Amino acid sequence: MNGVVAALEEMPPITRFYTGACVLLTTAVHLEFVTPFHLYFNWELIVRKYQFWRLITSFCFFGSFGFSFLFNMVFTYRYCMMLEEGSFRGRRADFVYMFLFGAVLMVFSGIFVQILFLGQAFTIMLVYIWSRRNPHIQMNFFGVLTFTAPYLPWVLLLFSLLLGNNAVVDFMGIACGHIYFFLEDVFPYQEHGKRFLKTPQLLVWLFDEHRPEPLAEDERPGGFEWGVVDGEN
Repeated sequence: MNGVVAALEEMPPITRFYTGACVLLTTAVHLEFVTPFHLYFNWELIVRKYQFWRLITSFCFFGSFGFSFLFNMVFTYRYCMMLEEGSFRGRRADFVYMFLFGAVLMVFSGIFVQILFLGQAFTIMLVYIWSRRNPHIQMNFFGVLTFTAPYLPWVLLLFSLLLGNNAVVDFMGIACGHIYFFLEDVFPYQEHGKRFLKTPQLLVWLFDEHRPEPLAEDERPGGFEWGVVDGEN
């Protein structure tokens, strides 16, 4: 038990919160506290019946415990953590904003595409963003395929097709990931480019660490001229 607690404490906070929510929700379904019918994405029920929790639960349920759940959770945890500790290190508010931006894109897409749960697409989005920001890393997929990181989302898409899953889910994750990557990492650095994704100050205030500003030299306590050796005045 101590090992589990230690492992949880070592996780970066956003990764810990999201993966923890996924495991807890799946456990609640397994124990029959709730059913998947109360969790899936349904725009009509959200708008007409005010079931706003579906905007969150549809991202946190990956199916009942089994190989598919384990596979998705491993990828979600791994690439969420690598993003938070990698390109988003020290930028927790930006990481949360990426979560929210991607979720809004997927909710908008889900209105027009028949997808009940958005968690798998969200995982693919995380994988896509990480892969584009780490283009030279060599990957090995089950010891069969070797490729560089940018091909990983497409390999996962192929693997999903081989398992008979709905490829629209993976395409939607790739598309949302590419929109974020283009707006954040590509377009602002092009000629006449502009940064559209600016993290709101509210998120910065809520999630980023606030360090006290260093005191000016004349504001240091005690009135002593620090670093000046006696006799130099």
